[in-house]
Amino acid sequence: MQEILNALCDSTRRAALAIVWDGGEHCVCELMDRLDASQSRMSRHMKVLREVGLVVDRRDAQWVRFRRSPDIAPEITTMISAVLNAEKLFEQEIA
Repeated sequence: MQEILNALCDSTRRAALAIVWDGGEHCVCELMDRLDASQSRMSRHMKVLREVGLVVDRRDAQWVRFRRSPDIAPEITTMISAVLNAEKLFEQEIA
């Protein structure tokens, strides 16, 4: 649990997770573009999310595609959804 919470502490990782949380598969180039991040920075953040089991990856020629891990426990899924929803609400309040 601590590793997951540590992974969620970074705003770029939360933003990337929010993108892949839709259940689709997303290329690292899409994440880079949407989050205005370099390839090395994005790869480093996605590695952290993969290592804690929140995302899985698939190589597609020169691209790496990420999606939400199908093996996440329901309790963890609920917690992450709550964190992502709370952040979305907070951002709307300050906008």
